[in-house]
Amino acid sequence: MGYFRELPNLRYPSFLKDKTSSLDYVEVKNIFRRAKIRDDLQNNFTVFDKFQIPEGARPDTVAEALYGSAQFDWVVLTTAGIINVRSEWPLNNRDLYNYAYSKYGESLNSVRFYETTKVKDSSGRLILPAGKVVDSDFTIPKPGEPTATLNPVLGINNFEYETRLNEQKRSIFVLREGYLQEFLNDMREIMTYDESSEFIDGRTIQAENLNITLP
Repeated sequence: MGYFRELPNLRYPSFLKDKTSSLDYVEVKNIFRRAKIRDDLQNNFTVFDKFQIPEGARPDTVAEALYGSAQFDWVVLTTAGIINVRSEWPLNNRDLYNYAYSKYGESLNSVRFYETTKVKDSSGRLILPAGKVVDSDFTIPKPGEPTATLNPVLGINNFEYETRLNEQKRSIFVLREGYLQEFLNDMREIMTYDESSEFIDGRTIQAENLNITLP
């Protein structure tokens, strides 16, 4: 992921077994430095497009399609507000089935809840919207037949429930290509250190070494 190349460096007191003194340092990426969308851009919907993640797509393949390079996968994730790819990116069909089966086992097709189906009267007016969670024995007066009842209920099983949750993850906002360079410039500015007692250069600071023995 190209994101880690963008992170600044932190010289940290060495914890390696082969260090030769308490003055030894190792250089690591400062993972505590985190990029975010600029506030004025975040609320500007002309900067983003709604995007539907295709079946089987990964952040790198989406970045390749949108920006011409898989290295901008982190841009896709950042602008979509995704922190945990494992739980927030949609699974492909096979992985979704395996995940759901491992979670529910033989209860995979058991009804999880019941919901209403759409009901209209003879004039096409909506009497009952679809998708309202109800009990299995929920009824309403049958349109046009006030003495009769209707049970407009559909059972949703565990696999259908997990499929819906997975499908909701497919709809994300992505940065328009024309704003990519501006976003990268902002990112690199955020990742540049200000001068301080720990400052080495704009890309590197050195953490205090508490292992040094003072005279």
